[in-house]
Amino acid sequence: MNNRRHKGMSIKVAMALYSAIVIIVLTILIVVAGYNLYENHVMENYKKYVTTVLEYAYSITEDYSFGDMIEAREMPDEYEEMRSALNHVKENSDIDYLYAVYFDDINDINSLTYAINTKTAEELDKGGTYTYLGTPCEEGSFEQETLLNLQQAVKTGSTETGVQQGYSEGYGYMFNSYKVIYDSNGDPVGLLCVEIDVTNIQGDLDHYVRMIAIFVAVFTTVITIIFVGIAEYFISYPIISLTESADDFIMSIGDQESLDKSVEKIKSLNIKSKNEIGELYRTVSRLESEMADQYRDIRQYSENVMRMQDGLIILMADMVENRDSDTGDHIQKTAEYVHIILRGLKRNGYYVDQLSPEYVEYVVKSAPLHDVGKIRISDAVLNKPGKLTPEEYEIMKTHATAGKEIIEKAISTVEGENYLTEALNMAAYHHERWDGKGYPEGLKGEEIPLSARVMAVADVFDALTSTRVYKPAFPLEEALKIIEEGKGTQFDPKCVEVFLEALPDIKNVLKRYKPSKSS
Repeated sequence: MNNRRHKGMSIKVAMALYSAIVIIVLTILIVVAGYNLYENHVMENYKKYVTTVLEYAYSITEDYSFGDMIEAREMPDEYEEMRSALNHVKENSDIDYLYAVYFDDINDINSLTYAINTKTAEELDKGGTYTYLGTPCEEGSFEQETLLNLQQAVKTGSTETGVQQGYSEGYGYMFNSYKVIYDSNGDPVGLLCVEIDVTNIQGDLDHYVRMIAIFVAVFTTVITIIFVGIAEYFISYPIISLTESADDFIMSIGDQESLDKSVEKIKSLNIKSKNEIGELYRTVSRLESEMADQYRDIRQYSENVMRMQDGLIILMADMVENRDSDTGDHIQKTAEYVHIILRGLKRNGYYVDQLSPEYVEYVVKSAPLHDVGKIRISDAVLNKPGKLTPEEYEIMKTHATAGKEIIEKAISTVEGENYLTEALNMAAYHHERWDGKGYPEGLKGEEIPLSARVMAVADVFDALTSTRVYKPAFPLEEALKIIEEGKGTQFDPKCVEVFLEALPDIKNVLKRYKPSKSS
């Protein structure tokens, strides 16, 4: 790749050169001008403003000997007069908070307590209430660093006006200006604080931002026009076109016709650049063409395999059903009942972690194999025209274990283990009971695979509503009643619930297979 020669400037060099020029120049100008304006002008104005408001408010507290009120923890009549005066200060300024606090225990920063606060008429109309002397400050109202600064100011009896910037989740970024309050003995007892919100100072910075924007815009216009013109023709258009074509190709995966159209679309771009973009175009074009051909072959192979798998399942199920003279249309009906139950579980939000579209497809397709183990049961037992003896019933019960062994062998010898896993679960465990009294392993509750719990309901219901040599078909109402009675003992309660809710679908299945022996 390094030995290839390109006509004209390399894209790599061009992008690096143009980007470096624009970014470096803009960065230097914006950072230097913006920082100085922000730090030295706007923020300084905020500091001066809150300090000025604080000094005026502080003079009011001195007139009312507020320090003595705090020291005595008392609120005489003058307290509300002072609050009214401070309210007026806040009402006629742009500050957000004006209040006084003190440390109930000067050595405990968490003992910060309100001495007074102010509210504008608008805030009071909106439900705001006054905070009185002795009300503890809300936890989290102040940063730890802010509390330490306030504590230090009171401890040292600082006479300076302090200004600091802080942040809290409830109030955002604030400028806080504070001054220590003294009592008539000259002892520091609390602090008067003024805060103004500086979270969004865009309005104040608009004037300066405009100056920066104009300066930067003029300086960069010529460079930008040249860069954009060159980049658009030699870089942007080819890359965008190539990207769109590649996106179309990706979105078309799964549809052979759309894939072929996407390949034709990228070929029609006919990008002839001699640089990296041209090489990329030719590589992507060739790759898409080859992938489309490979996908066609893979899809055909996959379809053939799926048809073969489906055919083998039906073939095996038919072999069992043809041996069992009693099970007319059993595999078809149970498969439909299984699908009805799975849809109901998903609709009601049950077992959502398991009921993926792929899982449902596997279970429905594998359902016909649930009785595959009967192929090992002798005709004398399988087709006995009457009730089985206890010994014969034990033999019949072995069809579950036999089915498991048959499908395990299939899984171990052919690909498609995921496809057959649920077939194995249904064949092995569809005679297990929710209460643990089933066979072959006596599994209980959700120890039983979901597909087997679903098949248990479908299998019993079809047996009830179908004619057997040893019994007539039960009426639909009686069969449903038996299924409901088994809820929570023989069957998964959720499977029974959704099955009974789908009565119209059940009736449609019975009606569709009416020519058979089912009622």
